[in-house]
Amino acid sequence: MKLGFFTAILPDLSFDRVLAFAAQNQFSCVEVACWPTGKAERKFAGVTHIDVANLNSDRAQETKALCHHYGVSISALGYYPNPLDPDPAVSRAAVAHLKRVILAAQTLGLQNVNTFVGRDWTKTVDQNWPGFLKTWKPLIAFAEDHGVRIGIENCPMLFTDDEWPGGKNLATSPAIWRRMFHDIPSKNFGLNYDPSHFILQRMDPLSPLREFRSKLFHLHAKDLTVHQKKLDEEGIFAVPKAWHTPRIPGFGDIDWSKFMAKLYEIDYQGALCIEVEDDSFGKTLAGRQNALKVARNILAPFFG
Repeated sequence: MKLGFFTAILPDLSFDRVLAFAAQNQFSCVEVACWPTGKAERKFAGVTHIDVANLNSDRAQETKALCHHYGVSISALGYYPNPLDPDPAVSRAAVAHLKRVILAAQTLGLQNVNTFVGRDWTKTVDQNWPGFLKTWKPLIAFAEDHGVRIGIENCPMLFTDDEWPGGKNLATSPAIWRRMFHDIPSKNFGLNYDPSHFILQRMDPLSPLREFRSKLFHLHAKDLTVHQKKLDEEGIFAVPKAWHTPRIPGFGDIDWSKFMAKLYEIDYQGALCIEVEDDSFGKTLAGRQNALKVARNILAPFFG
């Protein structure tokens, strides 16, 4: 296993400086944020550490040279839009950029691209399914053609009023994953699993690891606290931001010793990248960098 972090938390830094920070703080890899250049459409999005739209062979060589110089590898390219948005223009733009990210991964000699399946949040899973197949069968075929694996994060994207009631990502549970992988049976289609999203759904975060071990292409390390008194007041059907707080690993409800033990038990060999959405460290660059350092200190003892 390799311990790294998702670069979206450091939008203030150039890719060079992100790698320097990673090397100075004993991270062996990074998942690189690859949104289109421009304004972010939501919190923790819109970060561009590699501009995939303008990545040619020379720039790819420069990127690889930087990674070699700092001794930090790229675990995956990350871009998390809503490819199933009910607005066709939004959906088309997301799919088009996701293809550019896939091509960039191939150019950089990388194996993994991480993203969301997406969802029309006003419709049920069954109502979304035809659109899912129409969009994702050709996307996975495109990834296969370019030797790239797609890791779907299991975030419900159900936190704010505009994502209510269904959330903006279908791939939230083992039942849905089984259906996805049955209907699109590809060795290039798998998961970027984040255990904190199981805590949000009141599920056991260890429960899917053994069954889906061959589909675990990449992992996020994020934690979450459910505030039971607030949940008792608001109820499970309230917008989840009313009763939970994202935390760094070790500061929330996940037992990381048990989680890491299970990863060793199933012989997981990929990256575990810290994702910071924990405002308790402050919103300054120094605060966010400190969050990464503290999370590293919590997880580092589990790595040889």
